[in-house]
Order: sequence, then C-alpha cells, then structure tokens
Amino acid sequence: MRKLLSRLPIDSFVALLLAMVALATLLPARGLGAVLAGHGVTLAIALLFFLYGARLAPRAALAGARHGRLHLLVFLSTFALFPALGVAARALFPHLLTPELWTGVILLCVLPSTVQSSVAFTSIARGNVPAALCAATVSNLVGILLTPVLAGLLLASGQAGGHGGISVHVVGDIVLQLLLPFAAGQALRTWIGAWVARNRGVLGLVDRGSILLVVYTAFSEGMVAGIWHSLDVATLARLFVIDATLLAAVLAATTLLSRRLGFGRTDEITIVFCGSKKSLASGLPMASVLFAGGSVGLIVLPLMLFHQLQLMVCAALARRYAAGEATTLPIAQPVPAAG
Repeated sequence: MRKLLSRLPIDSFVALLLAMVALATLLPARGLGAVLAGHGVTLAIALLFFLYGARLAPRAALAGARHGRLHLLVFLSTFALFPALGVAARALFPHLLTPELWTGVILLCVLPSTVQSSVAFTSIARGNVPAALCAATVSNLVGILLTPVLAGLLLASGQAGGHGGISVHVVGDIVLQLLLPFAAGQALRTWIGAWVARNRGVLGLVDRGSILLVVYTAFSEGMVAGIWHSLDVATLARLFVIDATLLAAVLAATTLLSRRLGFGRTDEITIVFCGSKKSLASGLPMASVLFAGGSVGLIVLPLMLFHQLQLMVCAALARRYAAGEATTLPIAQPVPAAG
C-alpha cells in the first residue's frame, strides 16, 4: 500500500483521507457500526492526548499556557476574523445561497476551534504542541458562551437564548476525552515518558489514525443523514466556493500575521492550524439547540462541508510544514523571528 501511494501525484496522507471519504460514501457507518466508529474516535482521541501528556515535560506545557500573544492571535482569528469574513460575504453576495445556508455560514464562522485535529496537525507539522493544546482548549471553553452570543447578534434573531443546556455536555467531553487523558499521561510520564520519546512513530500513527477516523465518521454521518443530497449541484458548488474562500483567506491571514509579528516557525504552525479550524463536535449540538425545526439539516451543511475541507487542506499543509517546504499561499516571504 505504501509503494502504491508513493506513486500517486498527491500526498500519501491526503490519498488516505480521500480513501476514507470514498469508503464512507460507499459504506457509511450505520446503526451499531456508527456507534462503534464513534467509540473508536473517542478512544483514539483519548489515546492521542494521553501520549501527548506522556511526551511533554510539565515545564513545556506551562510555557505553552503562558504564550499570551499567540493565544490572542488565535482567539481573534476564531472569533473576530472569521465572523467578519462571513458577514462580509453574506452582505456582498446575498443571493448566492438560501437564507438557511447563509445562517449556517454565519454559525460556522462564530464556532470555536477544534481541539483534536488542531493539536494533531500541529504535531504532524512539528509545531508548538503545548501552545496548540492550550489555545484550542480555551477556544472551546470560551465558545460555549461566546458562540451563542455572536450568533444571536450577527443573525439578529432571538434564537440564541437558552444555550446553557449544552455547556455541561461540551465541557464534559473536553474534560473526559482530552484533559483527563493528558493529565494521566503527565502523571505517568516518569515511567513511560522515555519509551514514548524513543517511539515517536507510535504518536505519529495515532495522530494520523485519529484524523482518518474523524473523517470517516463525520462523512458517514452526512451520508446517513442525506444532507449531501438535499441540494442541487449548483448550490452545493457555490457553497463549496464560499467555504474554500473562507478557509484560504484565514490560512493566508494567520500565516502572514504570524510572520509579520515575528513569531517563530513552530508558533506560526500553531497559529495557522488553531486559528483556521472550526469544531464540528461543538457546532452540531449547538445548532440543534440554537435552531429548532427541520432547517437544522441545511444550517449545518456549511459546517459539514467546511469540516471535510479543512481536514483535507490542513493534512497536506501539515505534511509540507513537516518536510520543511515553503507554503504555497500567495503571501510575502517570512520575516526573521524576533527571538
């Protein structure tokens, strides 16, 4: 399989991601299979963060939490730049999408960043993993309160009330799936840290495996729900262009700003991956609470499409960073890091 993938004109990891999409299209997880796939994702993510905890020295984890400028830039990208771009797109091209889809685009833009894929891609790209873990976790915790408020303001509706019911669920997921495994890894680092450091390939396999599982389960959910077939091809193509433009604009902006502000390469990687992601795990339950009725399926469609797109694009970008190649974004060359 590795020899076959090496002959393809695309990155082998991207080829595997496309294979997961094809598999989910032909054989989506249903019923018990969907339940098992969901449990598999949960276990893979927990193992991923357990290994991160076992590998990272406590001093490095604390240093990541204290990186104030980096966290501020990620926060502004997630909750200021994204919403501004979404509102501008809706104002400039109101007739490109239906009102429900534009509502979905705005919801997408005010969601928090992902945690698992942001940290996994940062690790693959050899970025600042402790800072990525802190930035993405804080983004999710802040998003519990900020996302409904921003959605209510930007959509000018009264539907953003009553969001308190999701906070316990989302916080519980973050604690049980991410923070507790990470803390357990930190606690056991004295005994297993050296083994993890000698077997970096294990962490790499878990990084990539968790992303592949997320892609398969997410695309399966979309196929089973039938949301990919609820629109005509032309509307779906316009939505794809809007999502792709949003992602490209934020990737370019975060890369350019991190370089202009003098961040080093590892911090740039963290800013780019944490600042450009949107959380499907947070977005779907939030949408079901914020928006009642049968339109929820259409409202979450921009997020479902963006989720697939961000995984594909960032997988290729992470591998380019890891290989030490310059990004293909049409922006200025990097300036020297200020220390």
